[in-house]
Amino acid sequence: MAKNATIVGSGPNGLAAAVALARAGYAVRVLEASATAGGGVRTAELTLPGFRHDVGSAVQPAALSSPFFRAFRLRNRIDWVTPEVSYAQPLENGRAAIAWRDIDRTADGLGRDARAWLAVLRPLSSHLDAVVDFTGSQLLRMPRHPLTTLRFGLRVLQLGTVLGRRTFATEEANALLTGVLAHANTPLPSIGAAASGLFLAAHAHAGDGWAYPRGGAQRIGDALIADLRAHGGEVVTDHHVRSLDGFDWGDAAAGDVLLLDTSPRLLLTHPGLPASYARAIRRYRYGAAAAKVDFALDGPIPWENADVARSPTVHLGGARGEVEHGENAVGRGVVTGRPYVLAVQPSVLDTTRAPSGKGVLWAYIHVPAGSPLDPTELVTRQVERFAPGFRDRILASHAMTAAERVAFNPSDIGGDIFGGAFSLVQAIRRPVVSATPWRTPMSGIYLASASTPPGPGVTGMPGWYAARQALDDVGAGRLEPADLFGA
Repeated sequence: MAKNATIVGSGPNGLAAAVALARAGYAVRVLEASATAGGGVRTAELTLPGFRHDVGSAVQPAALSSPFFRAFRLRNRIDWVTPEVSYAQPLENGRAAIAWRDIDRTADGLGRDARAWLAVLRPLSSHLDAVVDFTGSQLLRMPRHPLTTLRFGLRVLQLGTVLGRRTFATEEANALLTGVLAHANTPLPSIGAAASGLFLAAHAHAGDGWAYPRGGAQRIGDALIADLRAHGGEVVTDHHVRSLDGFDWGDAAAGDVLLLDTSPRLLLTHPGLPASYARAIRRYRYGAAAAKVDFALDGPIPWENADVARSPTVHLGGARGEVEHGENAVGRGVVTGRPYVLAVQPSVLDTTRAPSGKGVLWAYIHVPAGSPLDPTELVTRQVERFAPGFRDRILASHAMTAAERVAFNPSDIGGDIFGGAFSLVQAIRRPVVSATPWRTPMSGIYLASASTPPGPGVTGMPGWYAARQALDDVGAGRLEPADLFGA
């Protein structure tokens, strides 16, 4: 009789774990609280019929470099859009800083900072596999590529402190870097933001740039679910697991396993949780939140700078000082009148996302945890600032505040979409300091969410590591993804 695996949560990590265990011979059941599966990789008509918006993640630069998704051959299972421009940051008076996929073209646009940009990023983007190997696991192991690891670490220390202010001289280069560092939703400058930003910036200049699935993020979830079902697994929606007290998931002594693609706080509902582990879970910190708005548009956004119109991902917030001021204000519990906006206009290269001649815009700002602030007007003003006439293009909008996000997905504590604050300490303690952080003290129960290494991002790696740990614990050995999917 096959061993049973129950997965709570159908985000990319939960589905990655489910696929791995199904291929290893387990009878797999995935339980999802929402009416549709996919978690952070869902796409829906949030505004008007025919306008398809990503509910969670909109661009997935780390998906195609993920060791799990590479073994899964995600590149071949769905169609990908590979932009010529990875991201852009508009500045005043129609200027903009542009991160082309071609790193030399990017440097050429940065004037006297050309050499400095190449010095920081070329050694990382040209050795992206080594960067992914180091950052894509827990930090408590010896790196397999020590030179690239050293370079990455030194740049993180440089750019994560006030020393980073001396790296670039021009407004364009400073803005281009700060815009990507601000993804981390943490005070600037900081080590956590520098590590996250350098990882993303290295992807921007590598082969696939900041790619995203044609048709929306849902394609990733659909591909995983199709493989799961092909290997006998099932997904049950509208099944909200609120407590592990009395939860029937199988027999650990018989090799059955329970994997949680949820906040670690769900473990606090287990009556057998040791007190020391419970204290560690309660100490684990969550960060600021995201407040999101989606727009249906009557045509493309009228950006002042033509190159911004070519970039699916746009960072709005002006120069470095303004972005830092806005992000640091959030850490103090305040949202400024000109917040940093992370925006994605997928329809500039993906015509499947809106009716002919129309467009969609996905955008969010960072807000204090649990905030009821509707971001629609703040985002509209920031876009209008760099694209006069944007307001007139809006046909409809759909907002989700941080407070509403908590109700939508209880795992997003306070509206934190990263599964926990991303800092140097919590890169190591995620959620506990351990060589096997995916294993919990209860036999057969594992954590498989972004609250475990390597953390946030659409990589599937936390789920893969949790599944591999479960398999290792029953004697399967330390598997690599290729062991289940073939070379």
